[in-house]
Amino acid sequence: PGNDWDFTRFNPAHFQHIEKCIQALMNLGIEADLIVMHPYDRWGFSMMKAEDDDRYWKYVLARFSAYRNVWWSLANEYDLMHEKTLSDWERYAGIICEKDPYHHLRSIHNCKAYYDYNLPWITHCSIQRTETYRSSELVNEWREKYHKPVILDEICYEGNIQFGWGNISGEEMTRRFWEAFCRGGYPGHGETYLSPDRILWWSHGGVLHGTSPDRIRFLAKIMEETPGLGVEPMPCKWDEVACRATGFPARKDYFIYYYSFMRPGFRDFYFDDTTEYQVEIIDTWEMTVTDGGIHKGKFRVKLPGKEYMAVREIASSEVITIFIQKAQLCMQLGFLSIKFLNRFSEFVMIHIRIYEK
Repeated sequence: PGNDWDFTRFNPAHFQHIEKCIQALMNLGIEADLIVMHPYDRWGFSMMKAEDDDRYWKYVLARFSAYRNVWWSLANEYDLMHEKTLSDWERYAGIICEKDPYHHLRSIHNCKAYYDYNLPWITHCSIQRTETYRSSELVNEWREKYHKPVILDEICYEGNIQFGWGNISGEEMTRRFWEAFCRGGYPGHGETYLSPDRILWWSHGGVLHGTSPDRIRFLAKIMEETPGLGVEPMPCKWDEVACRATGFPARKDYFIYYYSFMRPGFRDFYFDDTTEYQVEIIDTWEMTVTDGGIHKGKFRVKLPGKEYMAVREIASSEVITIFIQKAQLCMQLGFLSIKFLNRFSEFVMIHIRIYEK
């Protein structure tokens, strides 16, 4: 009872429970980004003396560094911990770099003021959006400024609570994910729907009620089908975002164009005069992929005039590779659909004829 804590002694059972949670996440293939400090504290832990902070950090590092799926987040909304100074945060970072023999990923999460992610001890940006309307749209800017992976820990939450950070729609959450993906960022999902038991998934987990998780799973499938190491943002027109398969020099065999809340009835494309591209029309909300035919030179792709559409274009040389990847994924999941096999056979025959020419 009360807050009469002895900061020189640790409760092993508490930390053993955290270890079980880390191990459970590892068994599911999930990384555990450990928030080591935070301002939402009624016990006095956020206002410990420097020697107590350092003792805590060394203990946490000694216990949890052994887990391969651990990331270090120095704090959630560090700038709301008014008792701590920049020199304190840099001292904690120094302890991590010294005491973690496995060099797990390291960052620090903001509320209003971004940390200097250019500092050498930081491995990636850990960002909460600070504007009401723009979030994923700033990924390009952050990539250019920091030259590090941009992880969007908070781009708001799908839900219906009173606060603007926790009541965006499933459509808007899905849009922000696609924007971040095409711009080269890594978005995070969260949910804050009011429920009869008054438990927010955001804080306690449990059952998801929103419409975005299925759409995010669909996006993950698109990501898994990307050849090579993934995608990178690419120059495009002012009213779209686009990415291509990563490579140097720039690859010209795999492109995705995303149209967000705009509703074009068609889009015109031109890459070169000779390469043939398989076009696919992706409805990111309905989670469908429609065959748009094979094109080369200057060509027009008809679209349904709906929000949240994307166009994927795959060069002939990559089409069979992509479908083999799909087949391998389906085999891992334990099924191969007749529709998929028919499309695969059709593409193989088309490209055999192309190469014969």
